[in-house]
Amino acid sequence: METIKEAWTGILNYLQNQNDISEVAFNVWISCIEPYTIEDGNVVVFVQTSFQRKIINEHYQNKLCEAFNHVLGLPLGLKILSRDELSAADSPAAEECGDPGNLFGQKSSDYEYSFENFIVGSSNKFAHAASQAVASKPAGYYNPLFIYGGSGLGKTHLLYAICNEIRKNMPSVKIIYTKGEYIANELIESIGTGTTSEFRAKYRQVDVLLVDDIQFIAGKVSTQEEFFHTFDALHQANKQIVLTSDRPPKEIATLEERLRTRFEMGLLADIQPPDLETRIAIVKRKAQLLDLQISDSIAEYIASQLKNNVRQLEGAVKRMRAQYLLGGEQPSMLTAQNAIRDIKNDSQPVPVTVERIINEVARTFNVSPEDIRSSKRTAQISKARQVAIYVVRDITGLPMKAIGNEFGTRDHSTVVYAIQKVESLMEKDSSYRGMIKDIIKNISG
Repeated sequence: METIKEAWTGILNYLQNQNDISEVAFNVWISCIEPYTIEDGNVVVFVQTSFQRKIINEHYQNKLCEAFNHVLGLPLGLKILSRDELSAADSPAAEECGDPGNLFGQKSSDYEYSFENFIVGSSNKFAHAASQAVASKPAGYYNPLFIYGGSGLGKTHLLYAICNEIRKNMPSVKIIYTKGEYIANELIESIGTGTTSEFRAKYRQVDVLLVDDIQFIAGKVSTQEEFFHTFDALHQANKQIVLTSDRPPKEIATLEERLRTRFEMGLLADIQPPDLETRIAIVKRKAQLLDLQISDSIAEYIASQLKNNVRQLEGAVKRMRAQYLLGGEQPSMLTAQNAIRDIKNDSQPVPVTVERIINEVARTFNVSPEDIRSSKRTAQISKARQVAIYVVRDITGLPMKAIGNEFGTRDHSTVVYAIQKVESLMEKDSSYRGMIKDIIKNISG
């Protein structure tokens, strides 16, 4: 059976897009889960405390099982163990990829995200070679390494391949993998709890820092300030930094210039959508890893239908394997067509909620979502509220009255004023306009 660690990225993505799991709930309760294995029809995961286990079992178990079924195509249960249970069960200890910032709980012995399993083609060979160089000699070649490209093209795979390669050859090296969004959330929490010194120590006392989706810190003044000093501290200490983004630094509109120049001082490596030959190789490799026999014609058909996203290619093979495991259907052109149809249906845009918009604007302005919906009129909160109203109107097209109700029953004229105010500022101020565009891009994907 397919390992849960391979599927965890897709499971997290599925849960993040569920309207009934708020962003705060996801960050607090879902992102802390560490996948371990699939055993006796259950997905076994770890959390740090029994309290986390209790909350997740009571409030998120059904959603997690739904995600397992959606991503893996199998009806699996959930078994949650806390860290003390791990010791009690005498299970092998997880040697994590930089415990403080590890997102997926991946073990260093798990080489699914390896350079060997990364299919190299003309669209990604430069980024692959640069990543191998960094892994062979951290801070010796390209520092920072900045990898950019669209969603699902292999940026995260390369980050984990770097991590695994270093862990294999240099086990004493301390590595943190995290996301730009999580750095922003963590900083806000540390400010609120008075633990900013611990936050700084966590990120500045590592040998290798891997940050996925660094574009999410753009427009967030405090986060950029902290990351600037963290970057400088690590770089001056000759520690390796690897960053990924959906766009090059020059296109991240509200990224501070001092960060932009630092991101560009090393090596920029882009990843483009794979060509047909590479897509065919990806399909065949995925089928081989899943012990699924498919013909060349089926592999070519899948590759010809799903052109822009490696994740979709892998998803089609997973669905065919699930059909084989559950119904005994041998891979055929028909099962391939069904899998592709499911993938294309699943990839339809998920409606953006008002809550998601407010959460993103709140992070940008370093205020809380509750502040934006409140009657508070401080300058920072008022600015954030106006931007949130504008973005809600721009993305959702809701009527003015409905928008007013979302923001504490504000009347039509207040909503109109907020929209006009933002539009006026966008015309006059290019940096402000860039901030709005970044917010919309982060929300819409």
